[in-house]
Amino acid sequence: MKKKLKLTQEEVLQKAVESVEYTKGHGVDVEFSAEDATRSSEPFLVRAFSAVVDAGADRINVPDTVGFCAPKIMFNLIRAIRDKVKAPTSVHCHNDLGMAVANSLAAIEAGADQAHVTVNGIGERAGNASLEELVVALQVLYGVKSNINLGEIFKTSQLVSRLTGVPIPQNKAVVGENAFAHESGIHTHGILRAPSTYEPFQPELVGRRRRLVAGKHAGVHGVEAMLKQMGFTISSEELRRILERVKNLGDKGRKVTETDLYSLAESIVGARLHRHDRILLKDLVVVTGNKTTPTAMVKLLVDGQERSNSNFGVGPVDASINAVKSIIKDIVNFQLAEFRLESITGGTDALADVTVKLMSETGRLVSGRAVNEDIVMAGIQAIINATNRLLELEER
Repeated sequence: MKKKLKLTQEEVLQKAVESVEYTKGHGVDVEFSAEDATRSSEPFLVRAFSAVVDAGADRINVPDTVGFCAPKIMFNLIRAIRDKVKAPTSVHCHNDLGMAVANSLAAIEAGADQAHVTVNGIGERAGNASLEELVVALQVLYGVKSNINLGEIFKTSQLVSRLTGVPIPQNKAVVGENAFAHESGIHTHGILRAPSTYEPFQPELVGRRRRLVAGKHAGVHGVEAMLKQMGFTISSEELRRILERVKNLGDKGRKVTETDLYSLAESIVGARLHRHDRILLKDLVVVTGNKTTPTAMVKLLVDGQERSNSNFGVGPVDASINAVKSIIKDIVNFQLAEFRLESITGGTDALADVTVKLMSETGRLVSGRAVNEDIVMAGIQAIINATNRLLELEER
């Protein structure tokens, strides 16, 4: 009143009453909001609300305009207003201190009839009370059902995010990507036995499903369960190798998606069929640069014997392939018929999925595939996998 409106209390009261009378005189439903109510003098606030109700206001609204309130203070304020002003009461909470939903719930406990909310909590500055958090908390904690269709909450949240361009934080309650994602080995073990151990309510309530996450904190039970859901039948050794790859990726800050895990498992389980490969990659060093000819140094185990060589190419992958070919030229020759690279997931740290086709001197065509966060490593491993298959065919 002093700094923005530059009005006295009496001038504010006069303008408030005049505004309500004018609006009601035009047949409009009126909800009167006392801006910055939670930092106002309580006696003056009650006096203002009483005046506008007498002037015909249908509802009064108590805004926590700068999110400065705490739940106990909000409860006491709403209780005091409800005791002295006989009108339907609303509350409008901002989230500057992260308590918009808590303050709204406290207001409802104290007798408020209505709470202002927004989908995803979007709003000025830190936002407003979140619709999804408030209605779910009312039902789960208080047993109070609203007319909101909870099963559509997640879809609505996603829709609003797309249309407004405001992303949903991963750790956002109820609708965030991680809200029902379980990574920790301890947690996934419990979730697999009884979901209620680490979930306050079933994700299906809001149109979601739980998700086990493969990451640096993943445990054997969670990864095994995810692989079974994907249809893999794996040995304990394969599970150990997959878990090791997952944790290595997690240590590098990579988020391992379900698609990533599927491709990792597929490459490792597929290797089971070729565990007696004659050629194994032992080491790979690549040098490349703006003014440097791409060079690769490759070490292979060929029939148990270590071999190494270096070669050049138009790029690091080409140089690596040329080095491999020079090492094994005495036992097999091939031409690269196809090289296909796909990024499994988005981002610069996405896993590279490489498929190659090799043609032998006799016209045999074989394929090989490998998945790795390093494109060059994925490419060279795919070449070696295909070469081993080519050797198997040539020996038959």
